[in-house]
Amino acid sequence: MEGLWEYRWLLLQGTGVTLLLGLCGLALALAIGLVCAAAKIGGTPVVKRLAGYYTTFVRSVPDLCMMLLLYFGGQTLLNKLGAATGWWDYIEINSLAAGVITIGFIFGAYMTESFRGAYGSIPKGQLEAAMAIGMTSRQLFRRITFPQLMGYALPSIGVNWMVLLKTTALVSVVGLKDLVFFGVSAGRSTRDPFTFLIAILVIYLILTALSDVALRAIEARYTRGRRIGA
Repeated sequence: MEGLWEYRWLLLQGTGVTLLLGLCGLALALAIGLVCAAAKIGGTPVVKRLAGYYTTFVRSVPDLCMMLLLYFGGQTLLNKLGAATGWWDYIEINSLAAGVITIGFIFGAYMTESFRGAYGSIPKGQLEAAMAIGMTSRQLFRRITFPQLMGYALPSIGVNWMVLLKTTALVSVVGLKDLVFFGVSAGRSTRDPFTFLIAILVIYLILTALSDVALRAIEARYTRGRRIGA
């Protein structure tokens, strides 16, 4: 326990990096999910096919394999392209940026299906009525589609967030100094890895519990109208 107290600030620092990585990855995943869901719902046949290939490919490949592929393969591809075109010199991708892009890319596929399924739950009569009274596409999305879309998608988004939060631990393999990285390093230094692994477990449990409370509050806000109508 003395070693755990000694390394407490490193664990807190790692927790902050883990949260930053998770929240930024979530934001990117939600953006990708909305775009790809829109492509699957209202895109041209070619766009729908490309969005389908993306979601199928990502969900078929293990997360760790995808992370290593994007981190090392993406960096190699960028540098080869730069050398061939002369547009830029050697590029070294930051571990945090690589982690955010990779997690966003992976979970964007899952968010796509969450939004696509949620859109199918919106009563079509409401959309038709909004268009009948002259709402523009932007007004329709902001006032009718998006609030209900989030309400129906939130349970699935919550599950994806919980999995995403745990997936951040994989980014330590590419050198990002997150909670797992600091915890494992401290365990090796003190020759007491079990204590630090338990500490990591407890911190993730706390983050998950807090996330659950926050998600319930957000879900209550977005589903208030449905509960009143019921």
